[in-house]
Amino acid sequence: MHKLGRSHRDKLQQFMTITGAGEKAALQSLKASDWHLEGAFDLFYSQPQLRTFTDSRHLEELYNRYKDPYADMIMADGITLLCNDIQVDPQDIVMLVISWHMKAGTMCEFSKKEFIDGLQSLGVDSLEKFREKIPYMRSELKDEQRFHEIYNFAFGWAKEKGQKSLALDTAIGMWQLLFAEKQWPLVDHWCQFLQARHNKAISRDTWSQLLEFAKTMGSNLSDYDAEGAWPYLIDEFVEYLNENGIIQN
Repeated sequence: MHKLGRSHRDKLQQFMTITGAGEKAALQSLKASDWHLEGAFDLFYSQPQLRTFTDSRHLEELYNRYKDPYADMIMADGITLLCNDIQVDPQDIVMLVISWHMKAGTMCEFSKKEFIDGLQSLGVDSLEKFREKIPYMRSELKDEQRFHEIYNFAFGWAKEKGQKSLALDTAIGMWQLLFAEKQWPLVDHWCQFLQARHNKAISRDTWSQLLEFAKTMGSNLSDYDAEGAWPYLIDEFVEYLNENGIIQN
C-alpha cells in the first residue's frame, strides 16, 4: 500500500473497509476500474473469484489470539494453540500445507503478514472456516503439481535460518512425512542409507533431485542409468541397495 499515492491509498482503504476484501482483491478491482470506486464495487460483487469475504477485523482478532506476548509474530506456543483450535496435530503434514499457503519463511513461526495474507488467500477469517478448509488442504497433496511445490517449499521452510543446507535429522523427518503421502517404497532404505553412510546435512540439489528420482524410478530401479545426471549421493544409494541385496540391478 505504501507505493500508492495518497488518493489511491484512501480509496483502497475505503474499498477494503466497505467490502471486507483483502488488499490483493481490492487492488485488482480498483485497478481494473481505473480507480473509480463505484466501478470497482460493481466489478468486485459481479466476480465471485474476487470475493473471499475475509473480514480484516476478524483476521486481526485471530492474529492477536496467537501472537507471541513478547514479539509481533506467532511463535511455537501460538502455533500449538492454533493446532488445538483447528483440531490438528502439530506434526500433521497439513501444517506444512498451511505454512506453504502462508509463504512462511521458517518452521514454527508466522509473521503477521504471512499469517493474514495466507488466511486471506484461503478465504478464512474464522476458526470454523479454517477447520472447514482442512480437507481441501489435504487434497492438495494428491495433486502432483501442488505436491511438487509443497515438497520444494519444505526445504527452505525446515532449514535453520542462515544455513544453506538442511540438517540430516530434519531432512529425514520431512522425507518420512512427505513420502508417506507419495508412498515411495524405498524411503526407509534411503533414510537408513543416509544415517549409515552420509551423516551430513542435505543440499537443496539433493533434496529436489530425490523427488524426481522417486517419481521416475520403479521400486526395483530398472530404469536407473549409472551415467545419468543424478547427484552423487543418489548414485551411492543405488550402490548401497545393490550391495545389501535390496535390489538386483
